[in-house]
Amino acid sequence: MRKMLFLLLCFQLVLICSMQAQENNIKKEKYNWGNGTQDTTAGYAQAIKVDNVIYISGTVARDVNPEGIKRVYDALERTLKNYGATFQNVVKENLYTTDIEAMKKYNDVRKAYYKNDFPAATWVQIPRLFMADARLEIELIAYLPKK
Repeated sequence: MRKMLFLLLCFQLVLICSMQAQENNIKKEKYNWGNGTQDTTAGYAQAIKVDNVIYISGTVARDVNPEGIKRVYDALERTLKNYGATFQNVVKENLYTTDIEAMKKYNDVRKAYYKNDFPAATWVQIPRLFMADARLEIELIAYLPKK
């Protein structure tokens, strides 16, 4: 009886492991501006779509002023359009800046892209971004309806 129970447990373990291995086979649809699906130099993709969720990497601006903010959101809009999405598909926004007061001052530039359909958002002031001369970085998560 013990041997049979042991074999049954071993079989269940093998079955669970094989199911987990199958789950790790995630289909990732990658996008990167102008040079294919990912930047191998820095080691990232600008965006990855898994199922019906789009994860967009941080997009940067050198200035936290209306022009810099517009450039960031225009670039994010191009990435969203690659997947047939708009800012109305965005469910989460993370914003990192070295000057939160300037971002608050020019928030109307950002708000225009969302057309009063705002996502959950987190804004954080930090001392520095990956690119030393960058002052603003925004990442998004967008959701596409299932077909």
